[in-house]
Amino acid sequence: MGVRSDVETLSSALESIRDEVNQALKDLIESEIESGAGEVAVEAGRVLNAGGKRLRPILFLLAYQLAGGTNIDDVMPLALAFELIHTATLVHDDINDEAQQRRGIPTIHAQAGQAKAVIAGDWLFVHGFALGGRYSEQIVTVIARCCANIAVSEYHQLDHVLNLATSPEDYLSIVRGKTAGPFASGCYAAGLVAGLDDEHARALERFGMELGIAFQLVDDLLDLRGDERMGKPRGADVYEGKMTLPLIHALTLSHGAHRTRLSELIENFSDDDFDELMALLERSSSMEYAEILVKTHLERAQEELQRFPNGQAKEMMMMITNIVKDRHA
Repeated sequence: MGVRSDVETLSSALESIRDEVNQALKDLIESEIESGAGEVAVEAGRVLNAGGKRLRPILFLLAYQLAGGTNIDDVMPLALAFELIHTATLVHDDINDEAQQRRGIPTIHAQAGQAKAVIAGDWLFVHGFALGGRYSEQIVTVIARCCANIAVSEYHQLDHVLNLATSPEDYLSIVRGKTAGPFASGCYAAGLVAGLDDEHARALERFGMELGIAFQLVDDLLDLRGDERMGKPRGADVYEGKMTLPLIHALTLSHGAHRTRLSELIENFSDDDFDELMALLERSSSMEYAEILVKTHLERAQEELQRFPNGQAKEMMMMITNIVKDRHA
């Protein structure tokens, strides 16, 4: 009973932080609309406030507390900055991917057109940097480098669309820059805001990197299995030609007729092909391989947390690693 009570207490605390982040984001959009930002703020706010796990800002607030920070107002702009920048990348991603839905609602380009969607993404980036720019030159440089790496990785990902020669190393390079990098940079910066020395702040950075890699691997699994929580259709990544790790692993291990057929399915995928694709992935144990990697990266993330003193922030960050793990269970 005591264990369950502790879990419920931590879950309630996580929800409270999420509510605080959501309210801050709503207030920001409402303030911009009242200041005359008009349709661009409305459209950007529609996607920004459509939900989402808020995993990044929650983690950064917790990392700040784990590092000894006591005034949440000191780090909230940083957390919001990363969430705005993250949402900006989603808006631009959706244009490239011709996605019709994001978080269960129409994408900006589907509703307002591509030109306005590009501008809305830029608007979110600008406001993200405005918040991040309140900090020291060191932290602003961390944010800038993170965003630059996202762009580099986006280019690499586009180069690897439907590229059946994509290697696991190519995949991890893209993930480190595009998905895991922001987790790592935000945790590192939060530690610096709290006054950590660089050595301990780097431990938070490594935690974020390992968690972010696991997070992307779980997304790969959910995309193939289908999950309404994704807010997009099952197999969206396959349709878009993105080489996710299960596909890369299966192509590496498959030979002869099996590899030929797998290549055909990836290059000309349709809804009718799901069962056959999944059978080929199971044949090479590619889903299981991705699950093992999820476990490995989450264990590495948890190891980094052991450097820090026990307390609620640490327990909540440990809980988040388990939430990421359980998303594909």
